[in-house]
Amino acid sequence: MTAAVPAHPMLVRLSSGKQFAASSDEPLLDAAQRGNVTLSYSCKTGRCSTCKGRVRSGRTVVLHDELGLTAAERGAGWILTCVRAAASDEIELEVDDLDGLVIPTARTLACRIQSIQPLAPDVVRVVLRFPPTAELKFRPGQYVDVIGPDAMRRSYSVANAPSADKLVELHVRRVAGGAMSAYWFEQAKVNDLLRINGPLGTFVLRDVADRDVVFLATGTGVAPIKAMLEALASQGADEPAPRSVTVYWGGRHRRDIYCDLPTPGLPFRFVPVLSRELDAGGAHGHVQDVALSERSDLADTVVFACGSDAMIHDARNAFVTAGLDPRRFHSDAFVCSAAA
Repeated sequence: MTAAVPAHPMLVRLSSGKQFAASSDEPLLDAAQRGNVTLSYSCKTGRCSTCKGRVRSGRTVVLHDELGLTAAERGAGWILTCVRAAASDEIELEVDDLDGLVIPTARTLACRIQSIQPLAPDVVRVVLRFPPTAELKFRPGQYVDVIGPDAMRRSYSVANAPSADKLVELHVRRVAGGAMSAYWFEQAKVNDLLRINGPLGTFVLRDVADRDVVFLATGTGVAPIKAMLEALASQGADEPAPRSVTVYWGGRHRRDIYCDLPTPGLPFRFVPVLSRELDAGGAHGHVQDVALSERSDLADTVVFACGSDAMIHDARNAFVTAGLDPRRFHSDAFVCSAAA
């Protein structure tokens, strides 16, 4: 089916030379997707900065608050494409499109809880199963929206790579006072019927061949990284592989490092990083600081960061300042719903 074209289309040209039509009442990100142009995105609510771009010419209008931008970035012409719409006949936008990256189409599917088990005092592992004729097609690193009781909708990263059993694993952290948290930790039971919409996001493995891959995670931000590690561990000998893989997983206490991680068949290091206590087998401080303290040459490094928005902003700034190509910093920021 051919996607509908806006009644009064405006033309958006990208720095790559690609272009697409947009209307004044839709986010530029959605217009790009409709025009078969893939842009980076994560939260789609204006609270992270994954979809950031700079307006070179033309005008855009804000649809929702751009909380993921600083005042300095706004002043320099940066926008968030997930909450900005076209406001002039032609717009030139400086933004990287993910040329050649195939992202499965999001769908809404019914599913049931296969199992639910505690991983830590404030984290549960939820496994979902689908009807025999249904299957969630996704790439490791992506997330889904779970639609629960009373149509509550929350986003969770998929914590496993695609597998023959077609199951989907989620890591869910308790949020004080959260309605969905109350469901997961107090009411959810095996065989409960839910719906998911996905896959979503562009936080996927790419640009890793013959590079040193650095994973940064805080809290349940390790979930999509676990999925990526599973994918690396299962890939064939003829597939492009990293030169090395290092995971820095941060938490306040040792109990926050709540699961074992898959080990890919290549040079691999796991460094638990604790901010509130010392650990003989790990490091103390923040994941980005520990990672940078161990690396003097970032020429062949690619970074994948997932977790708190504060960690991701600080890590991006620190790594780019230290010499990392900003196009090799990929992230997925966890931004909490007000009613999590």
